[in-house]
Amino acid sequence: MTQEQRTDWDPYTGGCPSREVLDRIGDKWTVLVLAELAESGTKRYTALRRKLDGVSEKMLTQTLRALERDGLVRRTVHPEIPPRVEYEITELGSTLREILTVLKGWSIDHTAEILAARVAYDQRGTAAADGGRS
Repeated sequence: MTQEQRTDWDPYTGGCPSREVLDRIGDKWTVLVLAELAESGTKRYTALRRKLDGVSEKMLTQTLRALERDGLVRRTVHPEIPPRVEYEITELGSTLREILTVLKGWSIDHTAEILAARVAYDQRGTAAADGGRS
């Protein structure tokens, strides 16, 4: 299902499908789901939920369905009782592996700097609200 490469996609243009793709890839839970599947391989729903601390069942289900629809994740139902459902990253999803690894590493490497910047910003905001009396 290879499509001809288009050069007129522009995520800065409202209504462009490339913006939807960028929104999907940049979503908080999408990044974490894809990164986990890329690093660890095939996972069952419950294993994913345990790994992604804070995700609700509803949000994880919505994210997995959207990723499956976009061709980034494959859902396999094994005909057992009870049914066993597994998720794995697809070939298309694997093209994001390096990007996700770099993004995850960047977030780890720069968290301290980000936290310090937030404190400095919040202190400036407090000083401005006090009229500089602090």
